[in-house]
Amino acid sequence: MGTAAGPGFDTEALRRGIEGQDAAALLSLYADDAELRVVDRNSQPSHPKVMHGREQIREMFDDVYSRDMTHKLEECVVQGDHVAYTESCQYPDGVKVLANSMMSLRNGKIVDQTVLQAWDEEP
Repeated sequence: MGTAAGPGFDTEALRRGIEGQDAAALLSLYADDAELRVVDRNSQPSHPKVMHGREQIREMFDDVYSRDMTHKLEECVVQGDHVAYTESCQYPDGVKVLANSMMSLRNGKIVDQTVLQAWDEEP
């Protein structure tokens, strides 16, 4: 994994949440008023999928982590109040997903996140 954690942001908790598919653990890293945007082939840059607040973010995590797939935090870099990471995922049939995230922090909690993701069309 990348560099040492900045004050108040726990990169190990991020890794454990992602790799353990633990939505509750991940959600604890977000501020109550956090916003998360997803850009992919279905939600393009002009119209990203946007989740406002921890409840909507939790619903997305519950959906993602209910799927039969593996998740791995590949790299994570913290610089001041910004965090960037790469996550790789794989379904049992071999289909792979790659996601990059850029996050802004306030008091050690995620307040803003943009996820760019792509996946295999066929295994």
